Amino acid sequence: MYTDYFTITPVVWGGYVIGKRICKIKLKRVDGKRVKLSNMILRELVGYFLLGLATFGITTLISAAMVLVLKDNRGIHDFIGGTYVTYT
Repeated sequence: MYTDYFTITPVVWGGYVIGKRICKIKLKRVDGKRVKLSNMILRELVGYFLLGLATFGITTLISAAMVLVLKDNRGIHDFIGGTYVTYT
């Protein structure tokens, strides 16, 4: 249910989920276009869920550090999915 929401909703709502819309941020592909289902499957299922499960959450901590440290604020899940978060 959780993964379905974060995988499908941004595709249908043009990069938004409820929290991102409230904060006035959205997901986009690296090329600047709208996210596709393939981007979201890679980002959420592989980048968050499977990788986090396989590493017992270590990649989640590394990803959070990457968002804080890197200039483009992209985490592991963003690199895998080919996405980034931007202000609207």
